[in-house]
Amino acid sequence: MPAEHFDAIVIGSGQGGNPLAKAMGKHGWKVAVIERRYAGGTCVNDGCTPSKTIDSSARVAYLARRGADFGVQTGPITIDLKAVYDRKQDIVLTSRKNNQAGIEKVATFLLGEASFSEQQPTDNNHAITVKMTDGTTRELTAPRIFLNTGERPHIPAEIEGLSALPYLDSTSIMELQTVPEHLLVIGAGYIALEFAQMFHRFGSKVTLLERGERLAPHEDDDIAACLRSILEEDGLQIITCSAVTRALGSAGDITLEVITSEGPVVLKGTHVLVATGRTPNVEPLHLDRVGVQQNDRGYIHVNDKLETTTPGIWALGDVKGGPAFTHVSYDDFRILEANLLKGGSRSIQDRLLTYTMFTDPELARVGLNETEAAKQSRKVRVATIPMKWMARANEMNEPRGMMKALVDPDTDQILGATVLGVDGGEVAAQIQIAMWGKLPYTTLRDGIFAHPTKSEALNTLFSNFRDEKE
Repeated sequence: MPAEHFDAIVIGSGQGGNPLAKAMGKHGWKVAVIERRYAGGTCVNDGCTPSKTIDSSARVAYLARRGADFGVQTGPITIDLKAVYDRKQDIVLTSRKNNQAGIEKVATFLLGEASFSEQQPTDNNHAITVKMTDGTTRELTAPRIFLNTGERPHIPAEIEGLSALPYLDSTSIMELQTVPEHLLVIGAGYIALEFAQMFHRFGSKVTLLERGERLAPHEDDDIAACLRSILEEDGLQIITCSAVTRALGSAGDITLEVITSEGPVVLKGTHVLVATGRTPNVEPLHLDRVGVQQNDRGYIHVNDKLETTTPGIWALGDVKGGPAFTHVSYDDFRILEANLLKGGSRSIQDRLLTYTMFTDPELARVGLNETEAAKQSRKVRVATIPMKWMARANEMNEPRGMMKALVDPDTDQILGATVLGVDGGEVAAQIQIAMWGKLPYTTLRDGIFAHPTKSEALNTLFSNFRDEKE
């Protein structure tokens, strides 16, 4: 069969590739989208949508148990994890269906695994071979290829016996329909912490193991310490400076041999979650066939405009490395849309990045933190307050956490902020908007916010700088 020719081929239908395909299709281009699993990518199927749906159920369980704190008597609380799973699955399947339907309105949607063909055209086109899920093979060509293949959980090979166990990862743990009796968690990043707290609230005993000296290594020491205090107060067992050397057992009976700062220990549990990072989905692509370069961790190298080292091939989303967040992937799409369809010249330089870790309370960051500023030898003024100084937090009986902001001492511009507290992501967004508008911190210090709202605490935060207390 002769190859089918398209104006553009998108490999992967995540939160960058999906809207890009739609935009190019509406622009009049003939577009093919190749997806090996499900439309919507990680966010819809294995990430944000399912995990935050399950997390909402976990928070309800937490609040129900705290009813007496609010003068509400609730009685015994039981968890029907099958019902939690069914609710999650309904939302995921609806979103997945809508994502695929949206693509199919303007593009050809193919379910299969894509790779660059062994024989490439001599003109400016690129050839793609698709092994379809029905067993057939299709050959495609296009002058523009967009790689949006994402990441998958990394499973550390150095832990003896781990690969032989029925371990859980960030995808399979959301398929559980009974609550683990004792969940062992290897890792202490965002995924590990979110699931650890989530399943503890469902009733699991949780032991969390972190190789480093503290949790959340990308955050400032005081933020990380505050977060640990909150999680331990909730009942999580956290062991830092620990390295798992061997894993053995079977379903429902897991043993981990661990080296800690106090010597070797043996931990037993019913389930083990491996949350030690992620790795790019690049192997099936055969990037070597077209000269696309990768870094030492396998991520695709791109320039400021998301172009790979091979003309006519771009990469967007998690597969290019850098912050692996849905909103970053979506902004990658907007950069490509602007540059390729609207005659723009946007780049990834100077993006004001933000993220929220959905522990409870949330941990949100925008811009620089104090550790990063020190590495840059940058002068900053630091403002901090405990979350208990927020009136609304106390009224909600959610006073745990802290807020922190960095300001340029010469310009009064806000350089960054971290909010560990109730609805931290929403409060941090207010600061982000001020940073976009290049407002001096005094605007937030002196602004009139409705009382009692969470944003009102920004008045207090920006009135409490360390240098004014010393």
